[in-house]
Amino acid sequence: MHKLDMTDGAIVEKALLFALPLVAANTLQLLYNTVDTIIVGNFCGATSIAAVGTSSQPIEILLCIFMGIGHGVSILISQAAGKKETAEIKRLAQNATFFLFITAIPLTIIGIILGPLILRVMQVPSDTMALATDYIRILLAGTISQMGFNINAGILRGMGDSKASLIFLLVSAITNVILDIVFVALLNMNVAGAALATTIATMLSWFFSIFYIKKSYKEIAFPILPHRYDRAILAKMIRIGLPIGLNNSLYSFGHFALQSLVNMQGSVYMASVSVAGKITNIASIAVGSLSSAGLTFAGQNYGAQKFSRLKQCCIKIPLMSGLVTIAGGGLLLLFGRNVILLFTKDENVISLALLNMRIVLPFSWCFAVFNAIGNLQNGMGKIKYTTIVNILMLWAVRIPSAYLINRFIGGTYIQAAVSISFAFGMFSMLLFYFSPTWKELCAKSKN
Repeated sequence: MHKLDMTDGAIVEKALLFALPLVAANTLQLLYNTVDTIIVGNFCGATSIAAVGTSSQPIEILLCIFMGIGHGVSILISQAAGKKETAEIKRLAQNATFFLFITAIPLTIIGIILGPLILRVMQVPSDTMALATDYIRILLAGTISQMGFNINAGILRGMGDSKASLIFLLVSAITNVILDIVFVALLNMNVAGAALATTIATMLSWFFSIFYIKKSYKEIAFPILPHRYDRAILAKMIRIGLPIGLNNSLYSFGHFALQSLVNMQGSVYMASVSVAGKITNIASIAVGSLSSAGLTFAGQNYGAQKFSRLKQCCIKIPLMSGLVTIAGGGLLLLFGRNVILLFTKDENVISLALLNMRIVLPFSWCFAVFNAIGNLQNGMGKIKYTTIVNILMLWAVRIPSAYLINRFIGGTYIQAAVSISFAFGMFSMLLFYFSPTWKELCAKSKN
C-alpha cells in the first residue's frame, strides 16, 4: 500500500510524490492509446490511422457522463480521507460498484448500436467508415472494464494512492503492445485487431485494480459484484460527479463537431490530426498528473480544514504544471519530425502533422494552468465555475473559431481554434484568484 497523507509535510514534495507515479502511469496510458496508431500506421496505412483517430469521439460521447462519476467518487473519498472517516469511504466504494453495473451493461448495448450512426453523422469518409465501425464496436464491448478501472483509480487517488494505477497500467500496456503486434502485424487484423488488443488489456487493468483494492484496503470491504446501495450516498456521488460528467459530455459533443470539420478535409488530414494529437498529448502528461495531485490535495486539506496549506497548494501546483508543460512542448517542437516518423512515413501526413503541432504546442502550457486550477476547485467541491468556463471555452470560443478559420483562412489551420480556447480558458480560470471563494479561503487561512 502506498497511501499519501496530503495534509502534512512539504507541499511541493508531497505533490511530486503523488504526481510522479501518475506521470509514469499517464505515460503508459499514452503509450496504451498511441501504440495502436503506431502499429496501425506502420502496417496498415493512413486510412487506418484516420479510422482509429476519428473513432475516439463517439466513445467519449457515450462514456463521458458516467466517467464523471469516477471523478466525483475521487473527490468524496479524498474529503473523507482528510477527515479520517473509514466508514464513509467504505460506503462510497460499495455504491460506486453498484453504479458501475447498473450503467455499464445497458450503455454497452446502446453504444454498439449507435456507434456507427454517430460515425455517419460525423461525415466519416467512405474509405474509412468500415474500419472505424469495426474499431468502435469492439472497444465499446469493453465499456464495463473502462468504466470500472476509471472508478477504481478514482478511489485509489482519493485515498492518496497514486502508485497502484501505475502497476495496473504497466501490465496493461505490455499486454496491449504484445497483442497489437500479434493481431495487427502477424495476423493482419487491421484496426479490429488493435481494438481487440486494447479491450483485452483494459479488462486486465480492471481485474488487477479490484484485486489490489481488496487486498490492500481490507477495511473498506470492496465488493466485486453489486449487492447493496445507499440512496443518500449514491445521490451525493451523482450530485458531485454528474456536473463533471455533463461538462465532459458537452465537451465531447464539441469535439464531435470539430471532428466532423476535420473529417471534411479528407483522410490524410484526419490522419495528420490524429498523429499530431497523440504527440501533443505527450507535452500534457504533467497536466493530468499534477491536476490529479491538486484534486486529491485540495480534497484532503479541505476535509481536514487546513486552509493555509490549501491556499499555498492553489498557487504552487498550477505554476509547476505550466512550467513542466512548457519544457515538454519545447522538446517536442525541436524533435517533432523524428517523433512523427514513428507513426507514418507518408510525407503528406508528416507535413500536416508538423503544422498542427506548431500551432497547438506553444499554447499547451495555458491548458496546463487552466486544468490545474479547475481541479483544485473541484477538490474543494466548487465545481460550478469550472463547469461554466469549460462550456464557454469550447462552445463560445473553440467551435466558432474553428468554423470561422475554416471559412476565411482554410481548413488546414482549424487547429488554431484549440490554441485560442486554451488561452481563453487560462485567463478565465485566473479570475478564481479574485473570486469570493478565494477571498474566503485567504481569510480562513489566517485563522
